[in-house]
Amino acid sequence: MSDRLVIATRESPLAMWQAEHVQALLQNQYPQCSVELLGMTTRGDQILDKTLSKIGGKGLFVKELEVAMMEGAAHLAVHSLKDVPMVLPEEFVLAAVSEREDPRDAFVSPRYASLDEMPAGAVVGTASLRRELMVRSRYPHLVVKPIRGNVGTRLKKLDSGEYDALVMAAAGLKRLKLQERIRAVISDEVSLPSPGQGALGIECCAGDEATIAAVQFLNDPKTAACTAAERTVSRLLGGSCQVPLAAYATIDGEEMRLRALIGDHTTGEMVTTELRGPWTTGVEMAHQAVKSLMDQGAQTYLDKILGK
Repeated sequence: MSDRLVIATRESPLAMWQAEHVQALLQNQYPQCSVELLGMTTRGDQILDKTLSKIGGKGLFVKELEVAMMEGAAHLAVHSLKDVPMVLPEEFVLAAVSEREDPRDAFVSPRYASLDEMPAGAVVGTASLRRELMVRSRYPHLVVKPIRGNVGTRLKKLDSGEYDALVMAAAGLKRLKLQERIRAVISDEVSLPSPGQGALGIECCAGDEATIAAVQFLNDPKTAACTAAERTVSRLLGGSCQVPLAAYATIDGEEMRLRALIGDHTTGEMVTTELRGPWTTGVEMAHQAVKSLMDQGAQTYLDKILGK
């Protein structure tokens, strides 16, 4: 390993927290090494007047960082794993997945204590088709409106009265020390998390064996196994921001529990599945989960959503 490591990161407050967190871990592990940050603005950060599903998906948050690595300006990039495309370009690898923060969704509102308390016609903001699907399925009397921007921007829009409540990732709010804004953490039985939610992904160039080896201590094997299963479900279902799906795996002892769903975010209809098996067989379980969803009619939702 060289005596210098550069981390490419988006410049949003949450992305910077994540990069600084990894920077501190690397600096502690390799005190002789200079660990630096390269802040960048991505197209996903620049285009805020359209939903991600309409402008190219979550890959818009990683492209510029990948270019920086390819050009040698950075050695690694730190991402919210849920923002990492399910299929990486062959030039890159997901070298490590950190131990997970709270993967659940959070209910944020200055007016109401929970989704259950919101009256008919109240407006819920979310940037996620998965969360929209959850709200329409369980709370059909509520109005769902899209919202973009970083965490602070969304909270300002909420506080100005544009929305009555937001559904956001609990992990991001906790990392930014905004946990007091969380009125309720939504059970994963009510809102199944997105693949990779709460975990950080470390991306490197595929041929950079020195950096890949250097970040291995950051990898949490069980989080990596759970998120690999979740991301496999998403990949097999054409995983993108256009598809409202959820996949969430947990490990108890030697057993993995994998739950997944897909549906129509405009109607709230969905199909679900659940499997259990050895935690070392998560990817195989993901294939079984997708077969179960397909047997229940998942293709109908995919065809409608993707316009086929």
